Amino acid sequence: MQRIDLIITDCRAATMVPGETPYGAIDDALIAVHEGRIVWIGPRAEVPEFNPFAVTRLDGRWVTPGLIDCHTHLVFGGDRIGEFEARLGGATYEEIALAGGGIRASVAATREADEPELIRRARRRLENFVAEGVTTIEIKSGYGLDLETELKMLRVARYLDGDARVVTSFLGLHAVPKDQDRDAYVDMIIDEALPAARAQGLVDIVDAYLESIAFSPAEVSRLFDKARSLGLPVRLHADQLSDGGGAALAASHGALSADHLEFTSQVGVEAMARAGTVAVLLPGAFTALAETQKPPVAALRAAGVPMAVASDCNPGTSPLLSLRAAMMLACAQFRLTPQEALAGVTRNAAMALGLGSETGTLAAGKLADMACWDIERPAELSYWLGGRLLSRSWRAGRPVVA
Repeated sequence: MQRIDLIITDCRAATMVPGETPYGAIDDALIAVHEGRIVWIGPRAEVPEFNPFAVTRLDGRWVTPGLIDCHTHLVFGGDRIGEFEARLGGATYEEIALAGGGIRASVAATREADEPELIRRARRRLENFVAEGVTTIEIKSGYGLDLETELKMLRVARYLDGDARVVTSFLGLHAVPKDQDRDAYVDMIIDEALPAARAQGLVDIVDAYLESIAFSPAEVSRLFDKARSLGLPVRLHADQLSDGGGAALAASHGALSADHLEFTSQVGVEAMARAGTVAVLLPGAFTALAETQKPPVAALRAAGVPMAVASDCNPGTSPLLSLRAAMMLACAQFRLTPQEALAGVTRNAAMALGLGSETGTLAAGKLADMACWDIERPAELSYWLGGRLLSRSWRAGRPVVA
C-alpha cells in the first residue's frame, strides 16, 4: 500500500485539463499528494489503496489549480495617484509620459527606496493575491533603469518567494531614463545589467516594452538575442498603444508570451499561433486607461492561440490587487467565457511562464498547487467582482491559506 502525505476528498475538482468535460471537472473527486506533487486524482470510487498521513475533507467544495498571475509589476516605490487624477481630467497616457510622469515617476521613487521598504510594501500587495488563491506570481523589474536598482528590484522579488512561488522577469527595456543617451542605455542593459542579473541568479525571463514611446523592434531584438544566448526565455509588452508589429516580433523570437495586444493585427495573431506564443490579456490596464481598442479575442480564439489573463498590477496604469477581478473584467470587457478566464489564470498562465509541465492543471505528476472555493460552480470565480471566495489553498502540498 503506497504511503501518501495527504488525501483530499469529498470535493469537486475543476482540473482544467483540456477535454470534452467543461473545466475538466471531476465530481466526487479524490486527490492524493506526496512530497509536494499530485500522485493520483480521479473519482473517489476509483481510488487505489493508499496509506495517508493526513486526510482533508472539503464538504463538497470545488478545488481548482492554484491561480497564477503571470504579469505584474508588484515591486515599486511610491504611487501615481496624481496621474490617476490627471487622466480623469482628460490627460492621456502618452501626454503624462512625455511630461515626465508615467514609468519615470516610479523610477525616481523606486531608486530612492531601500530594499526593506520595497519588501514591506510589495509584501502587503502580495498578501492580497495569496488571500484569493494565487500560488504563483510573476514580478518584473523595470522601475530601476540603472544596473543597481534593476538588480535591487529583482533581489526584492526573489525575497518575496514563499506563500506564492515568484517568477522574476528582467524588464530593463521599459523606458529610457531622462537625460541619458538612448544608445548608451540600451548597451548597458544588454551588455552589463542582464548578464549581471543572470550571473547572480536573479532572472527567470527577459521582457521588454515595444512601443513608439518605448523601444524599437531593433532594440528589442538585440535584447532578445542576448537573452537567448544566456539561456533565458523571453516575452514582450506588445501592441498596447499602436500596432508596432510586436506580436509577430515576439513570435519570431519564440517568446513565451506577448502581452496587452490591443492593436495586434491578424498577421500578428497568425504568427503567435505558429510559434505557440501565449496571448496575455490585461483588462486592468484597459479599464484604468479607459481604452476603447480591444484585443482581437475572436481572432486569437479562432487561431487557437492560448489566452492568459493577468492583473498587470502596477502603480500607474493598472492599480489592481485582485486576479479574480481581472478575470471578471476579462469576461465583461473582452467577452471571454468564465471557462476561458479560469484557464487564463491557471493552465495558460503557466504556459506564459514556461511552467506548463509543473503547474496550472490538477494532474498526476504536477505540483500540488491548489485552491479550494466556497462556490457552487466554477463560473462564480469570474462572476463576482470582489468578495472572499477562497476557503483554503496549498502550494506544493503545503497549506498556505487554511
